[in-house]
Amino acid sequence: MSVTAGPPTHTPQIQFGTDGWRGIIADDFTFPNVRKVTRAIAKYLETAYSKDRPVLIGYDTRFLADQFALVAADVLASLGWTVKISDRDCPTPVIAYSARHLNSAGALMFTASHNPAPYCGIKYIPDYAGPATPEITDAIVANLSGSSDEGPDNVPRDKISQFDPKPEYLQFIYGLIDVERIRAAQLKVRYDALYSTSRGYVDTVLEHCGCDTASYHTYRDVLFGGGMPEPKGDQLVELVEAVKSSGADIGLATDGDSDRFGIVDELGNVLTPNTVLLILARHLVKNRGKSGAIVRTVATTHLLDNLAAKYGLEIYETPVGFKYVGEKMRQTQVLIGGEESGGLSIVGHIPEKDGILADMLMVEVIAYEGKPLSQIVEEVTAEAGGPLYNQRLDLHLSNPHKAAVMESFRNNPPSEVAGIAVKEVGRKDGVKLYLENGSWILLRPSGTEPLMRVYLETHSVEQESQIAAAMDQLIHQIEAVPA
Repeated sequence: MSVTAGPPTHTPQIQFGTDGWRGIIADDFTFPNVRKVTRAIAKYLETAYSKDRPVLIGYDTRFLADQFALVAADVLASLGWTVKISDRDCPTPVIAYSARHLNSAGALMFTASHNPAPYCGIKYIPDYAGPATPEITDAIVANLSGSSDEGPDNVPRDKISQFDPKPEYLQFIYGLIDVERIRAAQLKVRYDALYSTSRGYVDTVLEHCGCDTASYHTYRDVLFGGGMPEPKGDQLVELVEAVKSSGADIGLATDGDSDRFGIVDELGNVLTPNTVLLILARHLVKNRGKSGAIVRTVATTHLLDNLAAKYGLEIYETPVGFKYVGEKMRQTQVLIGGEESGGLSIVGHIPEKDGILADMLMVEVIAYEGKPLSQIVEEVTAEAGGPLYNQRLDLHLSNPHKAAVMESFRNNPPSEVAGIAVKEVGRKDGVKLYLENGSWILLRPSGTEPLMRVYLETHSVEQESQIAAAMDQLIHQIEAVPA
């Protein structure tokens, strides 16, 4: 797969999205802009923390990510902050855990997560070890206008040091999973690092738990083998083949910064994040005796609602973005929180998504159930009243067209879609249509691309096709209406 960024056609502005600022390396993601953003973050830090608390910096395996981290460290040190940089590329959940564990003033993480190789990004993680909430990122954005992009005149080198976050994080993870139960199961596991930060973490935990492990792509490649660091079907072809050919019990992967998971069952099926959330929610209650609420985003399966009802658990729906899930985790006891895009966390863990933990919990499920993963999927799906069928349409629309569509659906939502009555309209994030038969449709415009995302969940493949076709038609009818 080839990945191209395209030629720059403008001087891009720094824009913070749902999880920090991302841009194309050497276009808008440059050393001067990194200095500018770092100073904006530092100005926020001065309002929230004292300078006797260190600022941590982590980075993923991307081109120049380690160098961007050093530039940020110089800026922070010149402003009087003590800085600790991870001694190698680092998973986001690991630097997040360290932010809390080391009583820091938070952490800067240089990553573009699952985005293609030409991208890099920076996000600020507060000391509570979860994504920054909107009021924090809004304050940082407000500081940008007064921030300089010049290099600092004087950098006190004694303010900057390296640290190894791995040992403390691994001990924490060993306390969350049932190591002895996994050891007793003697499972065969195949793991594809996808050239990501999880190498040396997932494989180390698997070996600690006595699994028969083979690992792939466990080295840094800034081009991610010509693909994307996203643990989805087309990137997991080699892992699927390795699982099937070796007779493994499960295949594991993570995205570039290890906050998202990828799971392959023993038959070579790549499980959806919705399915993984369902399996782990039941496992934590049924096998581990845990309790708490289930938290999902508006785009995540309602089978979780059915499971929550069955086990007498609270269910909360949040806007899209793990920062909202994490915020709920800091407010109440949450059994599991997650999103359909592949992130989750559990009770007792930090309020940040963690692909390393998710991978190991799925291994733990098999150890407890003593059944093939494909059979566990069938049983849990049936128990939750499934299967339900999900789809996401990415419709390429101009920004004026997106705005017209959202205005129409907000103010004049359809009374029916594909012959099914609309019984309720939700406006928590985008527009969500709740249909009479239990199906739902969510419209969310992308904030950074000319895309309208349409998520849907329904009871049959046939109905899925009918609803998708009906929504496509409804949306393109709006385009014909003059502004």
